[in-house]
Amino acid sequence: MKTDSSKKSYSYKDAGVDIVAGNSLVEAIKPPAASTRRSGADADLGGFGAIFDPRAAGFKDPLLVSATDGVGTKLKVAIDMNRHGTVGIDLVAMCVNDLVVQGAEPLFFLDYFATGGLDVAAARDIIKGIAEGCREAGCALIGGETAEMPGMYARGDYDLAGFTVGAVERDQLLKADNLKEGDVLLGLASSGLHSNGFSLVRRIVADFKLDYDTPAPFDSQKTLGDALIAPTRIYVKSCLETIRAGYITALSHITGGGLFENIPRILPPTLTAEIDAASWSLPPLFKWLADTGNIAPRELATTFNCGLGMVVVVDPKNAAAAKAMLEAAGETVFTVGRLIRRAEGAPQVIIPELELTWQS
Repeated sequence: MKTDSSKKSYSYKDAGVDIVAGNSLVEAIKPPAASTRRSGADADLGGFGAIFDPRAAGFKDPLLVSATDGVGTKLKVAIDMNRHGTVGIDLVAMCVNDLVVQGAEPLFFLDYFATGGLDVAAARDIIKGIAEGCREAGCALIGGETAEMPGMYARGDYDLAGFTVGAVERDQLLKADNLKEGDVLLGLASSGLHSNGFSLVRRIVADFKLDYDTPAPFDSQKTLGDALIAPTRIYVKSCLETIRAGYITALSHITGGGLFENIPRILPPTLTAEIDAASWSLPPLFKWLADTGNIAPRELATTFNCGLGMVVVVDPKNAAAAKAMLEAAGETVFTVGRLIRRAEGAPQVIIPELELTWQS
């Protein structure tokens, strides 16, 4: 086969895919990826697959637990601000926080990064954030995939997906059938919006013609954009320590669906979570969203975490010790409620006087 010099010669780069840029990105991200190495994971980036050895990580009879998630339309805020350094942390957090609720230790992480055209500097910042999130969670970044897809994504746009696998010893798995009436609910403070509800947030920003670069209406020390893209808190190390001390019975990661939709995911059908809305202060960011968007309290608590990124269920006799251990690990902890017997036809989450408390 030979080319005809009189005709235009097409190349992959002309079509929008730059293999050289992709290779330079792989080289650029090797050091941050290497910084996440841990026992059980020794593979270098660039191979077709990576191996993890649970026995080398100290497990004897492990169950494997997996999770996958993304960052959602929070990415559009980061893209509009040209600030890409924290969305990688969000990506890891949304996955590993889903593992720890089952008592599992995150072992390794893989990412999928799809874009309309590879911006190596932005991609490097994203991967550095992923590596930072993996270090916070104690898991190894062992691989991933970068896909340039012009025509699928506009130039400058991108999407992220994360995949993680963890392990828990068979006899330490957190299960709903260990919960009982009278168990105490502790709430761990969130770091902001985390990675949920951004389609509504962005609609409010657009409809009220707000600028991400101006001071936040609820915090003059930050821009609105900085407040909105604050990275999702990673609860893995604090919760694992408290689980292994025997103090935690169950965990609920408060993501999309908020308090009303996520807590029932860990409850047996016989129990209801009764939450006191006055037991923690609704953070100013959420108050601002509620006021600006005229969002009803129940809608707010079904869309956002409202200041609680994780709900912890503990036996009453362990409540003080669990709270102290979590606080020593850096968490802000509120005693937010208890489990009660579920009446026939009753919901599995009730927040008495929610409207009165949050509208006052």
